[in-house]
Amino acid sequence: MANRLRNIDTLRTETGRQYKKNPIYPEVAPSEQDIYIITSAGDRYDTLALQFYNDSKLWWIIANQDTQFKGSLNIKPGIQLRIPANKDKIIRDYETLNQNR
Repeated sequence: MANRLRNIDTLRTETGRQYKKNPIYPEVAPSEQDIYIITSAGDRYDTLALQFYNDSKLWWIIANQDTQFKGSLNIKPGIQLRIPANKDKIIRDYETLNQNR
């Protein structure tokens, strides 16, 4: 998945400023293969994605599971995070939901 926003429409404000529509993220049901971690100081969604998925650009999969996600790659230490195991299915579901958006 080279660019998760490639199929998301670019819009313009009245003043000509460009922005993307918000993508739709799939619901990811827990599975027995999921990994649960307790975050430590310095953990970030992108570095966790690199560690568990070998791709830092998949940070959004992990962040989407964290109800405390506040739009930053930094993660509060001491919280339990679920790392979904089936990243390929999540990517396919994301692409299906956002085709031609």
